[in-house]
Amino acid sequence: MRIINRIKASEDFALTIKKGKAQRDQSYVIHFSENELNYIRVGISVSSKLGNAVARNHIKRQIRSMCDSLIEYNNHSFDIVIVAKQNYLNNSYNDNKESLRKLLHFCR
Repeated sequence: MRIINRIKASEDFALTIKKGKAQRDQSYVIHFSENELNYIRVGISVSSKLGNAVARNHIKRQIRSMCDSLIEYNNHSFDIVIVAKQNYLNNSYNDNKESLRKLLHFCR
C-alpha cells in the first residue's frame, strides 16, 4: 500500500467513522465514506487489547497485505477505516482475508 493510500490523520479517521457507513463481522468493523479524491485511502486501527506493539504492528502489516490484493485503489473514491476485533487472533490468515473481502464488497 502506497503512502498516498493511507489515512494517517486522526481527524480523517474520526470523520470517516462519524460520517460513514459501517459493516461488521466477527473479525472486523469497517467504516467507509466517499471522499473528494480519485483514489481509495485506507486506515487501520488495532486496539491494545489485541497485544503489545509488536503484535499490533504484525496485524497491521497483515491487513495491509490483504488490502493490496483485494482493493484496486484507483477505481473508486472512498475512505475506509478497518478496525480489527479480538476474534481476528482466533482465525487463520486466509479466513481473515476472506472475511475482509466480503466486507469490502459492501463499499462498492
